[in-house]
Amino acid sequence: MIDSGVGVNHFDEVNKKATMIRFKLNANYRAWRGMQNVGRTLSLGLLLLLPTQIMNAADSSKTEASSAEIHHATFGGGCFWCVEAVFERQEGVISVVSGYAGGKSPNPTYQEVCTGQTGHAEVVDIKFDASKITFDKLVDLFWKAHDPTTLNRQGADAGTQYRSVIFSRSEDQKKIAEESKRKAAEKFTSPIVTEIVPLATFYPAEEYHQDYFRKNPNAPYCAIVIQPKLNKLKKIGH
Repeated sequence: MIDSGVGVNHFDEVNKKATMIRFKLNANYRAWRGMQNVGRTLSLGLLLLLPTQIMNAADSSKTEASSAEIHHATFGGGCFWCVEAVFERQEGVISVVSGYAGGKSPNPTYQEVCTGQTGHAEVVDIKFDASKITFDKLVDLFWKAHDPTTLNRQGADAGTQYRSVIFSRSEDQKKIAEESKRKAAEKFTSPIVTEIVPLATFYPAEEYHQDYFRKNPNAPYCAIVIQPKLNKLKKIGH
């Protein structure tokens, strides 16, 4: 073996340094690749999130637009079981709630309203989508769904709580109702006695009054009064 004048310890020291350098280079390379992967992951994540954000924004806009089309109408035309059954069948109507309005007593009960002393009328609050059915269409159906020429009475139901009334929620509703009343008057031989007054407060009726016809289709009042009326309205497109 030729003696180069360099000792074994020197080569060991060189190898150690080379190993250290390779280790550092590899570590730096892995860190660099890791950062690249993180960058790719973040970029991919952003790309994946972007369509979702766009869709969410679109959905939000749709929700806001839809909310702008939601309105309420409040009518009284005799027993609210009957009026409720008529309007909840209409396309564009979201919900119908039976209740009381037009009186002086806060939070009235059914028993109190039935005395005729509270001043309240039995009414329904109709929540509707104006893009599918308009307020004037609802008013038009209102004239057909009851007799607006009988004062404080609908059939056998008598008392101020059964009066014919439209509670307007805006100046526009008031104008539409008044114009509709004027046109409807031409179709009746007796004067229309329906009141058109601003709504102060609507009080939902007790739970057992809600969806009464749907829940009790075979009850005497439903079978004798409500069902024949629904059949009649169906024949004329309602």
